[in-house]
Amino acid sequence: MEPGLWLSAPLLLLLLLLLPLSRATRFYAKVALYCALCLTVSVVASAICLLRNGGRTVDNMSIISWFMRSFKYVYGLRFKVKGQEKLDVDQPCVIISNHQSILDMMGLMEVLPRRCVQIAKRELLYLGPVGLVMYLGGVHFINRQRSSTAMTMMAELGERMVRENLKVWIYPEGTRNDNGDLLPFKKGAFYLAIQAQVPILPVVYSSFSSFYNTRTKLFTSGTMTVQVLDAIPTSGLTQADIPTLVDTCYQAMRSTFFHISKMPQENRAAAGPAVEPAQ
Repeated sequence: MEPGLWLSAPLLLLLLLLLPLSRATRFYAKVALYCALCLTVSVVASAICLLRNGGRTVDNMSIISWFMRSFKYVYGLRFKVKGQEKLDVDQPCVIISNHQSILDMMGLMEVLPRRCVQIAKRELLYLGPVGLVMYLGGVHFINRQRSSTAMTMMAELGERMVRENLKVWIYPEGTRNDNGDLLPFKKGAFYLAIQAQVPILPVVYSSFSSFYNTRTKLFTSGTMTVQVLDAIPTSGLTQADIPTLVDTCYQAMRSTFFHISKMPQENRAAAGPAVEPAQ
C-alpha cells in the first residue's frame, strides 16, 4: 500500500489542529480528510474482506462498518439513536432513509443492522478502492439511465432478500439533499417492498446544518439524532397501493425530520408531492 495513504489523514488532522485557518479552509481541509480516510479505509477493508471471506458477501459489511464508525472520533460527532431495536428484528425488510450529505455513510454505518445491503448508483462502482469495497460488501449497483435494467435487478433482489433473509437500505430521494426538507420520493423502494411483501422501515436523520453546511462552509463537531420509526407492513398490497404507501412514509418521515431537527415551525414549508413526478 502507498505510505501516503496512511500518512495523509494524520498529517491533515495535525494541520487542522495547529494552524489558524479560515472557516472555508477548515471546511475544505476536513472534507479532504474525509475523502482520504474513505480511500485509506477502502483499501485496508477490501484486503481484510478478501482474506477473511474470500470475496463478495453481505458478511463483509460488519468489517466495513467497524472502520467507518471510527470516523466519528476524528470529527467529534455523536449519534443519538432512538429505536435501534426495530432495525435488529430478524426478518427481511426495506429500510428507507433521508439523504443529506457525504456524511450519510457515517450515519448509516452507525445503525446498520446485520445482513443489510444497500442500493447505489452504478457510477460509484468505478471509484477505485471505494467501489471495490462497496462491491465486496454486497452493495447492489443500479444503472439509473436504463430503467428496464434497474427494474429487472430490483425484481431479482426482491426474490433474493426473502430467500436469504436480507434487509435492503435505500435512499428514496435518489440524491443528496440539504435544503432543510425532504425531496419527493422515487418509487423503486416501494415497488421492491410490495413485490417481496416485506415491511418498510423508515429511518430519519436529523438535519446536519448545525455542524455541516456546504453553503456557509461550516464543519464542526455536533450531535446527530437518528429516529427509527415503526415498520409499515405491505402484506396484501399491490402496485395500485404504491402512491398511498409512498405518501404515508413521506409524511411520517418529514414530520419526524422536523421534530428531531428542532426546526422552528415557520421554517416548515408546505409539503410538496410525496412522489417524484413522472418524467
